Amino acid sequence: MPSSFYREIINDHNLRPAHKKSLPGANRTLRGVNPSCGDDITLQLLVEDGIIKDGAYTGDGCAISQASADMMLDLVIGRPVAEAEELSALFLSMIRGTATEEDIERLEEAGALIDVRHMPARVKCAVLGWHTLDGLLAEV
Repeated sequence: MPSSFYREIINDHNLRPAHKKSLPGANRTLRGVNPSCGDDITLQLLVEDGIIKDGAYTGDGCAISQASADMMLDLVIGRPVAEAEELSALFLSMIRGTATEEDIERLEEAGALIDVRHMPARVKCAVLGWHTLDGLLAEV
C-alpha cells in the first residue's frame, strides 16, 4: 500500500480516536510515559474471564503515540488476554524488523506503523501503548 494511505490511517486514528476516553468500570489501569518526548497515556481495560471486554485511554502525545494506542485497542478489544499478548509481541517484532508479512497482516491497521522502524526517534512513541498493555496484561 502507498505510504500516503498509511499516513491517512494514522491521521484518522489520531484526529478521530474511537477509544480516547475514560472507561467507567475498568478493572485494570496503568499509566505509560515516554519522558524523552512527553507522550503520556493512561490505559484502562475491562478484563473478565480472560477476555478484554473493553478498553480506553486518556492522555496526550504525538500523533504516532495516540494513533498507535487507538489502533492497539481496536485490535485487542474482544480478544482473549493470551491473544492480545501475542499481538503485542507481533507488533514489537514488526517494529524491530523481524515480523513476517503474515504477522503484519494479523496486526490489521496497526501494521500502518511499519515505517516507524526506520525512525529511531519515533519508535518509543509507537510502542508506548503496547508496552503499557503488556504491563496491564501481566497483572491479569
